[in-house]
Amino acid sequence: MPQRSVDRRRALASAALGRPLTGSGPVPGDGELLHAVTGTVLDASPHLIVIETSDGEEERLVIAPWATAWRGDTVAPADLPPGANVVIRALKAGRVVDRIWADATRITGVIQEVGPGARDRTVELYCGPHRGMRTVVVPYAVSGRLRVRHPKFEPGYLFDAVGVVEDGVAHVRLPTTSQPPYRWTSVPEPPLAYGGAQPHVSGTATWSDGFDFGERGAAYPMLESSDAECDEVGRSCARLPYLALGSALEVRNVCAGRTSVVPVVTCGCLAGRFCDRCLECGTSPRGRIAELSPASFVELGGELTKGCFNARITLG
Repeated sequence: MPQRSVDRRRALASAALGRPLTGSGPVPGDGELLHAVTGTVLDASPHLIVIETSDGEEERLVIAPWATAWRGDTVAPADLPPGANVVIRALKAGRVVDRIWADATRITGVIQEVGPGARDRTVELYCGPHRGMRTVVVPYAVSGRLRVRHPKFEPGYLFDAVGVVEDGVAHVRLPTTSQPPYRWTSVPEPPLAYGGAQPHVSGTATWSDGFDFGERGAAYPMLESSDAECDEVGRSCARLPYLALGSALEVRNVCAGRTSVVPVVTCGCLAGRFCDRCLECGTSPRGRIAELSPASFVELGGELTKGCFNARITLG
């Protein structure tokens, strides 16, 4: 959905309910704010990185001495090649680089076909009605670790991993979750609710690259199918209420102690099929309650290579 339509929905909802229109973005008071800066690398040195943003502007950022980068593996920031698409976690009003992820991709879908081969294998995935089909490569070097987390490497089962885009092709690097043991059409029912509506819902927050590059926003599983224009939405093993596009989620990363207000900009029909847990700090309740854009995920203190954090959302 276009961003202007989402913004208009939020404004109309606030007016109808008689409440102030909450601004989106990180909430002050949780330590120094984190800033996500996205763009394409023009030049990189040990102390400075120059990128071109999606608006065509040139940004020059200082690289902190402790900063590291990831491009399939950990690399020095100075080794990032021109043309790499980067998500940067920055401090000091977005001017000092703390962490860089280059050409990172999240590969989430339903296995349709696994290609033959004793070494590198191709996998065809159905990534939902909005993202369509996708072909990814599982290199032999990571297949052992992947199969430990994804024992059902066959059609009809869910798949989720972080990878890197090389020459336009997604290559798997890290499994991000233990594969749910059920087929994607057999999502467990949510637990029974006791008492009235709960002000908070806890579960797992993940990220996806299915957003516009640099966009802030969330995909949410429980939307009306007519509102989301999606027949597969409305399934989750977490007890989530129905919301509308344009609703605001106050997302709390309980691991990092950071909060951000994030608008719902699309449906999370595929995220709702995962009844898994995040183990980043303790064990989260089952169910993915929000799928964030990379920029929103990073500003909440999330690590793209880890793939999730334990979250609590307040519905707005």
